[in-house]
Amino acid sequence: MTKKSSQTTKDQIKDIIIQTVKKEKPETAKQLFALMQEQYAIPPKQTTNLLVELEKEDRLHFTRHEPPTPASAKGYVVSKQATWYWITIAFIIVTAIILFTIPNTAYPLVYLRSTLSIIFVLFLPGFTFIDAVYPGKGPFKTSSENMDTIERVALSFGMSIVIVPTVGLILNYTPWGIRLTPITLSLIALTVVFATVAMLREQLTKLDRPAQEKH
Repeated sequence: MTKKSSQTTKDQIKDIIIQTVKKEKPETAKQLFALMQEQYAIPPKQTTNLLVELEKEDRLHFTRHEPPTPASAKGYVVSKQATWYWITIAFIIVTAIILFTIPNTAYPLVYLRSTLSIIFVLFLPGFTFIDAVYPGKGPFKTSSENMDTIERVALSFGMSIVIVPTVGLILNYTPWGIRLTPITLSLIALTVVFATVAMLREQLTKLDRPAQEKH
């Protein structure tokens, strides 16, 4: 009897949460917690647990708002939305330092050197290029975001396989030739340029998105 009563109370609270969301239209979870605690004396922890259950039951859905996109390139560069850009730059710097400082005979650090080199050569140039050309969705329509991610990864490897030999071919006709230092520096410069273009185009895409949604 107690269990049934407890379940009924739980369902009633869920209904109250749904009605409160529809009527009051709280913009954040914090506002909803305050309303539930103020009007019905329901603690935030209990409201959180019930919100999770309601979402699993497909009775209530939540919109996750992204932080506003800075209008200036300078502001966007230092925002959290450009974190991936600085991670990419940091990865390039670390990889370059390891490539030029750790010799081939330095075991077991040579395995780290090889792993970072493979990612740097076979993935990063293509990844930044694809991101620069297609800052939003990929070039092909897919059924889900997961498929879009898989598509981007596959295209990144494919484009890297095209870009790296092209760089080597161009260097072959220069005084520097195909050596470790000129190839590494060329790929670093190219990848940084692609990543910077990708970041700037990403900002423009996000700024244009609200205007497109209105139409």
